Amino acid sequence: MSRPGSAGLLYGVGVGPGDPELITRKAARIIAGADVVAYYSGTHGRSISRTIAGDLVPAGAIEEKLVYPVTTGTAAHPGGYEAAIAEFYDAAAARLAEHLAAGRTVAVLCEGDPMFYGSYMYLHDRLAGRFVAEVVPGVTSVSAASAAAAQPLVRRDDVLTVLPGTLPAPELARRLADTQGAAIMKLGRTFPAVRSALAQAGRLDGAVYVERASTGEQRIAPVRDVDPERVPYFSVVLTGGDDVRRAGEKGALTSGVAGTPQSRTVPAAAAPGPAELLVIGLGPAGDAWLTPEAAGALASVRHVVGYGPYVDRVPVRPGQQRHASGNTVELDRSRLALDLALAGESVAVVSGGDAGVFGMAAAVFEAAADPAYSAVPVRVLPGVSAFQAVAARAGAPMGGDFAVLSLSDRLKPWEVIERRLRAVSAADMALAIYNPASRSRTGQIARARAVLVDERGAATPVVVGRSVGRAGESLEVTTLGELDPAAIDMRCLLIVGSSATTVTPGGRVWTARSVPAGDRPRP
Repeated sequence: MSRPGSAGLLYGVGVGPGDPELITRKAARIIAGADVVAYYSGTHGRSISRTIAGDLVPAGAIEEKLVYPVTTGTAAHPGGYEAAIAEFYDAAAARLAEHLAAGRTVAVLCEGDPMFYGSYMYLHDRLAGRFVAEVVPGVTSVSAASAAAAQPLVRRDDVLTVLPGTLPAPELARRLADTQGAAIMKLGRTFPAVRSALAQAGRLDGAVYVERASTGEQRIAPVRDVDPERVPYFSVVLTGGDDVRRAGEKGALTSGVAGTPQSRTVPAAAAPGPAELLVIGLGPAGDAWLTPEAAGALASVRHVVGYGPYVDRVPVRPGQQRHASGNTVELDRSRLALDLALAGESVAVVSGGDAGVFGMAAAVFEAAADPAYSAVPVRVLPGVSAFQAVAARAGAPMGGDFAVLSLSDRLKPWEVIERRLRAVSAADMALAIYNPASRSRTGQIARARAVLVDERGAATPVVVGRSVGRAGESLEVTTLGELDPAAIDMRCLLIVGSSATTVTPGGRVWTARSVPAGDRPRP
């Protein structure tokens, strides 16, 4: 209802997945009382949300059809698809703003829920700061698809992940392997890549396809049986949580697809008694630095445990479960792996670089000291360390005796770090510095530089390797005096030379293996 003399109200109204009976009572009331009813449509002119609302739209309402200029990721606009679609939303918001400024109540219809991949949110972004706006939630297509297929998505402590099918297949596969329940939306032309990702993640068997859930055109089928040439955008793929597998029920699971039992890919049953726990170094970056031994071991285990970014580097394999966690829970991560191994599961704990160099190996052995894990054998598989990668890029700065030290004071006080810096300097050894800085630790590298300048002198060579082996790799050769602490971050590893370190005219850095006769202790 219009509000003369004051701005109108803006409503983003979710009309549900397709069945008009799934429109909420509140949504129906808002639509029936609106002065202006707006809705999107494709270039063909048909609007799904308007069709769902049907005769709820009052006869005297002004209808604003917002026709997308493009419906795919390409456009003739000079700025490309993103510029074309942003220009369209700007124009649509301007049209509705005129009604709102005139005091009219505007209801924007949105299939599903307005804030769940909903088209309304782009108008909300542009108008909510200027007018009073309210969002009326709606039943999502994921909920409708789950109900239609009688497919439970998650149970107890399972994690549900909603994924757009527009992600690259390798990324989809990784995320599918890292979760229990999953719903994949935005299908259509993306369906072949989605099916490939499900197969890579070992989730194809049992995955359910639901097309146009809750409508008269609803179709449900196993994903394996779907013709990729006949998949509309408004369809969903569901794959349920795996708590049944965790509970030990290894048989077929009922999919809810016309009562047809569907099997899920399940790895071989756990071995009787404790299994060997592997702790694996992945190298500093990329497959080129992953050893054949490590690659073979990763392919053989049922569980991969580690810090999220390192787990992401492990290729997704059917039937393999992945357990990713944050950066400060090493002991909890180790105990999870030990518990799995104790139950007979084959497990690999992964670390970047070498697991024994500021990696997970020490944490695993610390946790394994608990008598409860005395029966679990632990084996460490070495990897190429980050300091080796940086040293190789620079030349041979670690050619003689050297030390390796972390500047992180999370597990040891700064006083200990400084004492060790001075001791290494007094011993005149090359020094590799891990963890020089982070978002929460910005002062340690400046303090370390001051200590090293005091002990070794400002002319001492320094190698700064950033993201070696990854995108954006850089290598800088400088001196302690010229080193800029503000330019150092967590992606960097530093190598500080000794008195035996030479920088060639071409910028190569090497440290002599021999000690000059005058520096040797007398017998």
